[in-house]
Amino acid sequence: MLVAAMITGRPAPETRLHAVGGTQIAAHHWPAAGVGDGGAAPLVFAHATGFHGRVWDAIIEQLPAHRAHALDMRGHGGSGGGPVADWRVLASDVAELLAAEGIASAVGIGHSMGAHALLQVAADHPGVFARLVLFDPVILAPEFYAPGEPLYTAENPHPAIRRKRDFASPEAMMERFRDRDPYSLFDARVFEDYCRFGLVPTASGEGMELACSPEDEASVYASSRSNPGIIEAAKRVDIPVLVVRALYTTLNDFKSSPTWPELASILPQGQDLHRPDMTHFHPFQDPADAARIIAEFVGFT
Repeated sequence: MLVAAMITGRPAPETRLHAVGGTQIAAHHWPAAGVGDGGAAPLVFAHATGFHGRVWDAIIEQLPAHRAHALDMRGHGGSGGGPVADWRVLASDVAELLAAEGIASAVGIGHSMGAHALLQVAADHPGVFARLVLFDPVILAPEFYAPGEPLYTAENPHPAIRRKRDFASPEAMMERFRDRDPYSLFDARVFEDYCRFGLVPTASGEGMELACSPEDEASVYASSRSNPGIIEAAKRVDIPVLVVRALYTTLNDFKSSPTWPELASILPQGQDLHRPDMTHFHPFQDPADAARIIAEFVGFT
C-alpha cells in the first residue's frame, strides 16, 4: 500500500537507455526508500506530449515506499525514435521496456498522451498493471476517431512546430517561460525540472536545445487519431482505473481537458474524478494533490 504520509528526500534516479522498438528509450529508475520495498507495487509513470519523465520527480518523491520508473517517451527527453506517426508505437515501447525490466502488477500513472499509452498497454498485456491512475488521458469521444481529413499536414502543421528550440541555458528557458501561459500555472519545482531536464546540448556544443524537438512534438499532435481502437481497448481493461478529468473549455485550448467524459463508464472497473478546479496540467499545477490522489486510490481495498 502507498504510504499516507508524504515523505520527501528520495535520491536522484538512475537513468538507463533501453533498446526498444528499434531505438533507445530512456527510463529513470528510483529504488524504494529503506531496505527492500516490502512487496509494494512498483510505480510506472508516463508523461504528456512535449515533456519528459523527470517532470514526475516532485510526485515520486512523495511516494517513497515504492520503486518508481519514469519513462521518456519516444521522441522525448533522452529517448530517440521521433517523429511519432502512430500512438500504438508509444504503447508498444512501454510494454517492451517493462517486459525487459521484469515489471508486472505495477501501478501505472499517466498524463495526457502518456495516459493513453498506459491504457493501451493494460488492454494488450493483462497483468502488467494492477491499477491505473490516468490524469486527463487524450482519449476523446468515439466520433473523434472516425475517418476524415487529417488534423494537420506538412502544409498545415501543428503550431508546436514553431516553438523556440534554442536556449543558452535552463535558466534562460525559465526566464522566457516563467510568466507565460500555461507555465505560470506550474508548481515552481515542476517548472524547474521541466526546463532543467528538457534541454540537451546542441550538436555544435554551443548552448542547448529542446530535448523534444518542435518537429517531434508536432508529430504527436498530428497523429492523435492514429489509434482508433483505443475505445474498444478500454473496454478490455478489467482492473481498477481512476480517470481524473480537468475542466473542459475548447478542443484547441492546451489547458482544456481532452478526455471523453464517458470514458470511466466504459471501463469495467472505472472511476471518474472530475476536477473542474484544475486545468489539463493538474500534476504540474499541484503535485502534492496529484500524489494524494494516487496514494488514496491505490490504498483502496
